[in-house]
Amino acid sequence: MANSSDVNTSDQFPTILVTNDDGIDAPGLRSLVRVLVSANRYRVFVCAPDSEKSAVSHSITWRHPISAKRVDIDGATAYAVSGTPADCASLGISGSLFPSVPDLVISGINMGSNCGYHIVYSGTVAGAREAFFNDIPAVSMSYEWVGGKSNYDDFAVGAEACLPIINGILSEIRNKTYPLTCFLNIDLPTDITNHKGYKLTKQGKALFKMAWRQTMFEKQGGQMLSTMEMDTNSAGRMETNASNISLGHLLFKRVVNRGQVDNDDTDKKFLREGYIVVTPLGALSHADPDSVSYFKQWLPSAIGPPFSSAL
Repeated sequence: MANSSDVNTSDQFPTILVTNDDGIDAPGLRSLVRVLVSANRYRVFVCAPDSEKSAVSHSITWRHPISAKRVDIDGATAYAVSGTPADCASLGISGSLFPSVPDLVISGINMGSNCGYHIVYSGTVAGAREAFFNDIPAVSMSYEWVGGKSNYDDFAVGAEACLPIINGILSEIRNKTYPLTCFLNIDLPTDITNHKGYKLTKQGKALFKMAWRQTMFEKQGGQMLSTMEMDTNSAGRMETNASNISLGHLLFKRVVNRGQVDNDDTDKKFLREGYIVVTPLGALSHADPDSVSYFKQWLPSAIGPPFSSAL
């Protein structure tokens, strides 16, 4: 367990746990932690994957133990963990690793936005969702990184822009008025310095359709952001000859086929318009009402009597 003397333990400071899916050395997480520490208003714990875990969704480690190694991050108590983002959030709030349970969990800042259907794939969102499952207020944060336009300084600007939201949440937590019926997903626009303001939104259906291409190399192409978008401007073409792959095995790589953005007033639309979008999320996967109505009629006819419905 961490030594509580490593951080400011004054009762006046709320505790924030930071995790992510890009890994503990990722610039988004490091920038967020620096901004939080510099504010001198919070105790900061970090429990993040020891390597990149982008797009692992809400997977957890079950069959074997995970390791936690102490990492030096100025002003914070930090551990690199050999697990998924959901593992890290779960361990960080458990009371087994740190001396106290955090008041708030922040997952991010992710390199790449997490809107629409991509929320399902996101390890960043899963880190916040895991805290939500355990009645801990949580926020996931992502930045719409665009190769050739974005730079690492944008993460710090984005973190600063989120401080009013963070402080507002902590104030509600202190007053015991913050709802535990959802968690927040925040997406930061590419031109974060000149953002148009804050917009409360709902999850849309934005999605990058994926295809598969056979390859002779284990790694090929640009950096895959955790949104499932391909950053084709990332440095270098990474290739590893697959001659050591067992005879008869074929290698396939995901490739971006086309993008799909709905035109409704949803998260991705407002993000692309330059807003910081704030989307309340839950964890239940409700079908569209029209679909439920259809299946109320369809299921009895498909199976015949006896039939009962709980809807």
